[in-house]
Amino acid sequence: MGFLYWAVPVALLTFLALRRWWSDPLSPIPGPWFTKWSDVVLKSHWLRGNRMKYVHGLHQQYGPVVRVGPGEVDVADLAAVKEVHRIGTSFMKSSWYRDLTRHDIENLFNTSDVKFHSTRRRLLSSPISDAELRKSHPLIDARVQLAIQQMQRQMDRHGVVDVFQWWMFMATDIIGELSFGDSFRMLEQGRKNQYCQDLESISATEAVRVAFPRIVSLADVIPLPYFHQSAKAGQRMEHYAAESVQRYKRLMAAGENRTEALFTKLFDPDKGGLSDRSIIDEAISFIIAGSDTTANTMTYLVWSVCRDEAIRTRLLQELATLPEAFDDHHLRGLAYLGQVIDETLRLFSGVPSGLPRVSAQDVALAGLWIPAGTVITTQAYSLHRNPDVFPEPECFNPSRWEQPTKAMKDAFMAFGGGARTCLGVHLARTEIRLATARFFRAFPQARIDESMSVSDMDQISYFLLSPRGKRCLVNLW
Repeated sequence: MGFLYWAVPVALLTFLALRRWWSDPLSPIPGPWFTKWSDVVLKSHWLRGNRMKYVHGLHQQYGPVVRVGPGEVDVADLAAVKEVHRIGTSFMKSSWYRDLTRHDIENLFNTSDVKFHSTRRRLLSSPISDAELRKSHPLIDARVQLAIQQMQRQMDRHGVVDVFQWWMFMATDIIGELSFGDSFRMLEQGRKNQYCQDLESISATEAVRVAFPRIVSLADVIPLPYFHQSAKAGQRMEHYAAESVQRYKRLMAAGENRTEALFTKLFDPDKGGLSDRSIIDEAISFIIAGSDTTANTMTYLVWSVCRDEAIRTRLLQELATLPEAFDDHHLRGLAYLGQVIDETLRLFSGVPSGLPRVSAQDVALAGLWIPAGTVITTQAYSLHRNPDVFPEPECFNPSRWEQPTKAMKDAFMAFGGGARTCLGVHLARTEIRLATARFFRAFPQARIDESMSVSDMDQISYFLLSPRGKRCLVNLW
């Protein structure tokens, strides 16, 4: 009887396991054996901030299409990625985007509704287009120059500068002023304000939100301190955004002078604009996307250039050709500056991890049949490290962009791809061009402080990229 007591359940479990194995439509997809049963390993890497490295390692071992969970596949085949992200694609955003944000909010970032996305994107793309942003170039450049001045003051006082901190203040001030018509003034104060602290609080929960969404839902019923603090931070951010919208509308009504905001043309829903609620939701999304990403890119750019004397020398030689009173118009013609920026974005993409999509129908990708309903992710981290496209992929080599191949252009997804390309691409590139030029013109001999280590700059990502040490200390002369 004792034998039967154990034999029956073991036989049953074995039968169920074999049945799942035989009937699993994703069985032909290569990957670790345990991904057929669980995604716990993938989630553990999410929580540690190195999901993109883990998945990239799987691609190196198993190939361009790899299974990462019971119902999830990651694709690094270039033709397949283009199919997933092409305009008019049948691949929709998965529920992952709602898990990352609030479920009761629908905005350009998290919507899976094709019509909603098309309408909202068309509405929001105009004020942040390259042509419209030219009106804001003086505002952007003024903030960049203030950041440089504050770095110099900190260097005078302390002998070292944390460029990561100042780039964060600069980027957040810029996107805040462009969104709400008023800067956060963190550059002037030299410290994080409550809004920035709240942004960090919300970002700290991102990994848990996407890895364990049910726990987050449970927190709505049971007050868990970890999520309670994040919820309070979200409420304060919404309150600030609502106050800013109302203040800006009062200035508009009174005809007073004001800084032109990105959402100025969208305030009247009766004339095709957005409601206050929608403007608040989109503005918060803009600030989150437009602060960390630019700040981190600038931090890694300074880190990379300062550690390679040949690259620094060539960049300085090109910047020396600029007139004393230069602006972004002059910078657009500097080829090597553009190459340095592209190489930074390749190695240190703002969003390096997977971008989940779901197909409503069965599809063939890279010669493999993938059933409808499967979550298909693509990650810039792997695309940007394909040695067939980018030889010596881990080497920071701006010159590779002198004559980029078609494959290089197709694989470059620092700002996403297809219909979901980041709306802020022109703003980001403008900020990065101005910040790079003004930094190295002001501090041509900048060098990484001896206290910094490679591990400080190790890339981690819970959604947005950041250096593990959350700092980058530089001596400016």
